Amino acid sequence: MAHACCGPGYASPEAAMKAEREKILYTIAIYTGTGIEAPDYLATVDVDPDSPTYSQVIHRLPMPYIGDELHHFGWNACSSCHGNTSKFRRFLVIPGLRSSRIYIVDTADAHTPKLYKIIEPEAIKEKTNLTAPHTVHCLADGHVMISMLGDSEGNGPGGFLLLDENFEIAGRWEQQADAMRFNYDFWYQPRHNVMVSSEWGAPKTYYSGFDLNDVAADNYGHQLHFWDWSKHEIIQSVDLGEEGLIPLEVRFHHNPDSTHGFVGAALSSNVWHWQKSNGRWEVEKVIDIPSVEVEGWPIPVPSLITDILISMCDRFIYFSNWLHGDIRQYDISNPSQPKLTGQVWCGGLLGKAGEVQGHKLAGGPQMLQLSLDGKRLYVTNSLLSTWDNQFYPDFAKTGSYLLQIDCDTEKGGMKINENFYVDFGKEPAGPARAHEMRYPGGDVTSDIWV
Repeated sequence: MAHACCGPGYASPEAAMKAEREKILYTIAIYTGTGIEAPDYLATVDVDPDSPTYSQVIHRLPMPYIGDELHHFGWNACSSCHGNTSKFRRFLVIPGLRSSRIYIVDTADAHTPKLYKIIEPEAIKEKTNLTAPHTVHCLADGHVMISMLGDSEGNGPGGFLLLDENFEIAGRWEQQADAMRFNYDFWYQPRHNVMVSSEWGAPKTYYSGFDLNDVAADNYGHQLHFWDWSKHEIIQSVDLGEEGLIPLEVRFHHNPDSTHGFVGAALSSNVWHWQKSNGRWEVEKVIDIPSVEVEGWPIPVPSLITDILISMCDRFIYFSNWLHGDIRQYDISNPSQPKLTGQVWCGGLLGKAGEVQGHKLAGGPQMLQLSLDGKRLYVTNSLLSTWDNQFYPDFAKTGSYLLQIDCDTEKGGMKINENFYVDFGKEPAGPARAHEMRYPGGDVTSDIWV
């Protein structure tokens, strides 16, 4: 079984890469939508506390174009490829959510990655009629699979793009997606011949910002889809209804024998748990975050759960409440009855956040990444350029942060590390916004175990 509790992921055989696996952190930084005419870039951040450049950006790889909105990204290989000794984590696959351009980045030199290849949006549209790439996962057969949120006109439901081992477009993964209105994230569990996908909305809906009228018009998703992994078709869809609006990140247990998984519904501000029971996939709501009255807001403000992840040992779940401003840790030893074990405030609209190294924590906690041993949780605070501008307009001046949260893996609990603060407001071209993060050696959202 290619799985270990809080153990190392499938890494490069190169000794240098292994040595650096948790000393640097790749972080997406964007200028799209900020008013600064500069390309988005991949930042290499020093996270080694023994280094003289600790908590600093030590390298920047700008993309050749402006306006990509780099978003989520992933590796060409991971634990799914453990049986193939020729495969190792060398190339990052970095999509532009807004441009539909896909960049392949070579990390042979871990500290100074280089651009290797560009897949242009015109080729993707021509061969697959897809746009708006989002989640990237490697597959055991050497392909890379990317969830695509729209067609060439920006309409739903989108689909799934396949790249071959040479990063050539291999076509679409799904046989048909008639039951799917929208697309977003996905995670597969080969031992159970299943993939789960979630729904956000059509690109033409969310690109311009959030509008309550789109909620009333049913322009946002509220379904989970369970796919037959071998047949590439939906076998069961679950409508979460008004209590499960905009289900985003989906996470199976890392243990490949498990059928348990979770999804955070952003707008409804709750967490849902699924498992397979008596041959069918059952879904239940297990966590609810109440909305809060905030002066000047026309409706009670939802917490807006925007990212969620599970520790490698499958004991803790973490999620971020982007509008309220807190990150929560729950013990999920009993997946149907999560228990709150930790909470920290990192910004938000409720005014409960403090400062780190003299910096007021602006915006709200958003993207999360956890070290393989579960002790270091990293967080950035940019969601999407237009939504950032709408809900946190000061971002244009302050830029983003990258924080480290120290996690107690024995008793539970979290604490902001006061010695770590990466200020993306002081970048050379001006204030930038940080989004997703990846360790060179893998992290708790890079790997799918087979």
